[in-house]
Amino acid sequence: MIESKLMEALRSVLSSTDEFKQKYWRGEALKRNKVVEDLRDYDASLIEALLKNELIANSYTMEVAGNTVLKLGKLSDALQYKEYWEDSYTKFANKIGLSADGKFIDESSDVVLQFPFADTVLKAGMSREDGEKDELRPNEPFLNETISQTEISTLFAPKIFKNTEHFGERDETLNLVIKGNNLIALHSLVPNFSGKVKLIYLDPPYNTGSDSFNYNDRFNHATWLTFMKNRLEVAKKLLSIDGMIFVHTDDSEQAYLKVLMDDIFGRDSYLNTVIVKTKASSGASGGGEDKRLKKNVEYLTIYKNELADIQIQEKSVPLDEYISTRKEEGKGFAYTQVLVNPGTLTKVGETRDGRGDTIELYDVSNFEIKSVKEVAKTENMSEIDVYNKYLDKIFTTENAQTSIRDRVKNAVPDDGYTIARYVPVSGKNKGKITDVGFIGSTKRLVSFLSATAYIEDGVAYKTEKAGTLWDDLSWSSIKSEGGVEFNNGEKPEKLLQRVIASATEEGDLVMDFFMGSGTTQAVAMKMGRQFIGIEQMDYIKTVSVERLKKVIEGEQSGISKDVNWQGGGSFVYAELMEKNQGYIGDIAKAGTPTELAAVYERMKDVADFDFRADLDKFIEQKSELTFDERKQMLVKILDKNQLYYNYADIDDVDVRDLISDEDYNFNKTFYEGGEA
Repeated sequence: MIESKLMEALRSVLSSTDEFKQKYWRGEALKRNKVVEDLRDYDASLIEALLKNELIANSYTMEVAGNTVLKLGKLSDALQYKEYWEDSYTKFANKIGLSADGKFIDESSDVVLQFPFADTVLKAGMSREDGEKDELRPNEPFLNETISQTEISTLFAPKIFKNTEHFGERDETLNLVIKGNNLIALHSLVPNFSGKVKLIYLDPPYNTGSDSFNYNDRFNHATWLTFMKNRLEVAKKLLSIDGMIFVHTDDSEQAYLKVLMDDIFGRDSYLNTVIVKTKASSGASGGGEDKRLKKNVEYLTIYKNELADIQIQEKSVPLDEYISTRKEEGKGFAYTQVLVNPGTLTKVGETRDGRGDTIELYDVSNFEIKSVKEVAKTENMSEIDVYNKYLDKIFTTENAQTSIRDRVKNAVPDDGYTIARYVPVSGKNKGKITDVGFIGSTKRLVSFLSATAYIEDGVAYKTEKAGTLWDDLSWSSIKSEGGVEFNNGEKPEKLLQRVIASATEEGDLVMDFFMGSGTTQAVAMKMGRQFIGIEQMDYIKTVSVERLKKVIEGEQSGISKDVNWQGGGSFVYAELMEKNQGYIGDIAKAGTPTELAAVYERMKDVADFDFRADLDKFIEQKSELTFDERKQMLVKILDKNQLYYNYADIDDVDVRDLISDEDYNFNKTFYEGGEA
């Protein structure tokens, strides 16, 4: 057969030099993984040797626009798997389709849609005369195929939830924490939550090459974008018409992420990119000494739907720093007067606002005003000490254009100090009796510094509108927030507080499907929002859930004191019901051939195998494979459309027996409504 001749030709090439024999053979056994690894790394000497063989060149290359293209994907599959699969498999495996970390779904449990052309290398139009490795040329044509839509539909059908558990007092709120593959979980949420999520905040793997985070953070560029693309496309379906999405990244992929989000959400939906200062320059990370700038910022890329309006938040700066910065910029600080004696109020009349509501007018007598400099000199203290001591008495006057000012000026035509007392119908003092002062013959508005500043631990802070530079958030106490251990990737609660306040009101639904330690969900609960969190890592039970349980108990870290958190709330924990996904995990955990054999014995009885797999050939020749190759093959032969149980099968006898009555009722209520 031609297939045998091809394998014979491949073996001949791979043993043609001493270098190849040492590199690719272990006795009589071919190191298939090493060959495939070098092919995917475009090893020039290997590719050149293969292309010199006429049979291989004729079988695994094609001419495109006068260039020779090596069918790397098909060649790799022939080396790794051809002996154990029907002939149709290689063609199927080379299609564009669901993949993760550069491998198709048959080799991975994390499902993404692969970019085209990832498995080909363009041979023609390049030169190796300078000894450099061949490089791909841009804008060259490639050919690939597409995966079956029916199989994608099966994979993304709503799944069964199991091991459901309710924490806190049961109420009308459905806060939900899901363990499982976030792409598959998102598709299970679409039937119930399409168009209902007000805010999506994401803190995905950054694609930095670091392996210090528990996620696989080592996605290559194209695969990372594909990984994000699939999830963002589902996120768009879930976002409400007045919803917003914030994606948190560093500079590794931020520029490309924006282009991707422009495509998915539309360029007109782009709102801002916020720079978040994460570290002081002296402690910034990344890069070698004098080789590149240190990293001390990250980014929030923000998009909004048609009816969404961002609510501008305030940030705080130590008042002395604020004043010093203004001086350095050649600007003054207007708040220089101290009302050392507030005087006595005497009612002198009334007027009406535009709605006809009463405004009471009071004349202020015997008041006393001194400058900040005068007070500092009199009390022998620094000016900043005056601000700290008399913050609520320090003011400036403004030429404010307000209807109330005009009414006061007309009603009290003198050069004194007048207080207007009324109840605002909007703004931060809505519904409260409020005093506003006007002074002098033109009745300039008296504005107190305390309206935009505050004292905390004896230090005065100035607040200002937060623009696109958030440099006021402290990251020093992250490890103490939440009462759980989480080594990397955690964000401060105050950051999430600002994000959530920017895009939502109480009762709105917040989603984070890279849940991590549960910061988003903890802050959402403390701020009176509903939430959905998804996490596929095992620490979801020991870290994320434990943190939320502590929030319910009233833990006081993070923003708890800011929002006067006293505890309460509730959430439901649920897991996607594993089918073949469980076997993939067992295969990965197997540390010895005996343990792996035990996994296979269980698989034979229950697992769903890919219909293309020739199990007899695999059993006959598995002794020729290394331990790692056997693990890869066991993952390969599983049917990845059956990673989790579909909800459509919940009433099948074999499935119904696997779940508790409580889980069954939860699924029925979740997908079909009614009482649990």
